[in-house]
Amino acid sequence: MCYESHDCVGYVVKRYPRFSETFIVNEVLAHEAAGLDVEIFSLRPPVDTHFQNRISEVRAPVTYLDRDNRGGKSDVFWAAIQEAELKLPEFSSKLALAQGEDAKDTIQAIQLALMTQERDIRHLHAHFASSAASVARMAAHFAGIPYTLTAHAKDIFHEEVESDDLRRKLTDASSVITVSDFNLQYLRKTFGPSASRVVRVYNGLDLHQYPFLLPADRPRQIIGVGRLVEKKGFNDLITACAILAEHRDDFHCEIIGDGECGRELQDQILELGIADRVKLIGPQPQSQVIAAMQSSAVLAAPCIVGGDGNRDGLPTVLLEAMALGTPCVGTDVTGIPEVLRHEQTGLLVGQHDPHALARALERLLDDPVLRIRLASRARDLIAAEFDAHANAGAVREQFVGLKGSISECDSYSHLDVPAMLQEVS
Repeated sequence: MCYESHDCVGYVVKRYPRFSETFIVNEVLAHEAAGLDVEIFSLRPPVDTHFQNRISEVRAPVTYLDRDNRGGKSDVFWAAIQEAELKLPEFSSKLALAQGEDAKDTIQAIQLALMTQERDIRHLHAHFASSAASVARMAAHFAGIPYTLTAHAKDIFHEEVESDDLRRKLTDASSVITVSDFNLQYLRKTFGPSASRVVRVYNGLDLHQYPFLLPADRPRQIIGVGRLVEKKGFNDLITACAILAEHRDDFHCEIIGDGECGRELQDQILELGIADRVKLIGPQPQSQVIAAMQSSAVLAAPCIVGGDGNRDGLPTVLLEAMALGTPCVGTDVTGIPEVLRHEQTGLLVGQHDPHALARALERLLDDPVLRIRLASRARDLIAAEFDAHANAGAVREQFVGLKGSISECDSYSHLDVPAMLQEVS
């Protein structure tokens, strides 16, 4: 726990650890390497079956905020309020900020505010502008400390994102980080002055964990890595492989990951008659993912904008493959063109265009000179702009000397406590 004399930052996330969120682990490890004390607060327990190898290197203690439901939810709610009344200055007048918020988020925010006081945490940082940011925002207000947040993708673009809620978070945060220039431009265009303090800091990699290997002599294997969800576009990858299989039988494709679209994708493979060419191999430990990337001629990231508006901001798997020396084909969606610069650091195709995807994949399967040229330039770009230690330093700059900007609310009496209790009952 953070009992040192220097500042401590509390990281607030929905679930920790999560297999798909390697960027959070990379960021925390880089902070710790720089001497920053970090504590992690998770709103929910983990549900994944596989985790990154580097989880064991994280020194930060983890607290699960939903751990205490003894006596029923209403009892927990009142107990949290009563303790906060005793320990947090002016808590009654500040509680009005929770009007309209989810009751469980409010309970967790009160618990977190008390912990920040007990553990001398000076700043809160939330990853994702959804429930984690809601809890961090309220907790920071109750405790009288600043908070910042990193906005990624689903928390910006999904159709369920409430514009007014996101606007409040952008306004109240001491600073807001987002992970691509595309996101930055979207937020500034959509939210105007409320997004004036948003800055772009790319997710980073510890390059020592991703050794570069020239892709001159690779098996004719295509790899896709990611959750099996609509926005990853793996149905287009499967269709592209079926197109390739019409005139060649010297390649294989493996898709690593699991998710809600798994059954649909497997049915598509069987329907197209390419089960001998394309395999869904499920989630794998990160060491095996890296090994699979390094033994593939090309990584495909055929991302799309989903029907619900959800999309990737900038897939970390692209950064990992580029660092390792595996040439990539991606789509011109969101922040992907910022890293996959067509014919320079990778190949770009339009989304929902499996014929163009098939042609790009075939080029890289057949042309080792092209693979080497793209991979070498890609590694240079990753080293220059995506180093975890440099980018975590840019994140820390948002933590230094910040003052809370949430305006004081008039009265606790404005809060509809009975309605909140009905919600948690």
